[in-house]
Amino acid sequence: MSDPLPPLAELRRAAEVFNGFANADTSWLRLIHETADKRGLSAIDLSQAAHRTILLRWLNSWGCRIRYPREGEPAPYDDGVRTWWEAWGARLPDVDLVHLTDAGIDTAAKAYSDLASVVVSAGRSRRTLGPTAAAKALYALRPNTIMPWDAAIAATLHGDRDGAAFGRHLRLGRDWAAAVIAEAGSSGISGEAIPALMGRPVPLAKILDEYLYVAFTMGDRGDWGTENGEWWKNGNRG
Repeated sequence: MSDPLPPLAELRRAAEVFNGFANADTSWLRLIHETADKRGLSAIDLSQAAHRTILLRWLNSWGCRIRYPREGEPAPYDDGVRTWWEAWGARLPDVDLVHLTDAGIDTAAKAYSDLASVVVSAGRSRRTLGPTAAAKALYALRPNTIMPWDAAIAATLHGDRDGAAFGRHLRLGRDWAAAVIAEAGSSGISGEAIPALMGRPVPLAKILDEYLYVAFTMGDRGDWGTENGEWWKNGNRG
């Protein structure tokens, strides 16, 4: 897809795919419930051991496969994420994606790089959190601000998964969010109403990610594709 700028109609079609997944939002709604502030919004505080565990469980529910330590074993995920939070928690931007400044994007990209390098399992199978899990974790921490990605999305749009590429991803998301909000506004729909319009219990940053997941991640598996802005499934136009 040469120009993946998603108009509202394409976001709706991607939303229909996600709404068709069984239990698509169960783990996300559980995370919000378990970490909610007085406004009922997710307010993860990774200085709390319980919240680090909640985040780990949620990441694994999204396919990150981070090993849980056995009793008595070291817990590198817990230690590393706590240390990362001490360095970055108060510095993460906390605005709607459309209002992210260049400085905020640069901060988020640096935080992403550090988080991706956090060691989460030791020994012979030593591994780091990695790019996809870091992006998902940042989305969980700042759901209105961060548009996450996965390997297929990053490779297709940016050709890399380092901090500079993640910064480009957030700039792209900011531009998309502005365009989508402008399109909705021309029809008398506020930006805040877009998730309800899509029937999705997630913010615009995630709706944009879901569009990319359907277009690129599912497309890589041959389930979905695009041609001149039109969608089809299994070779048949929808």
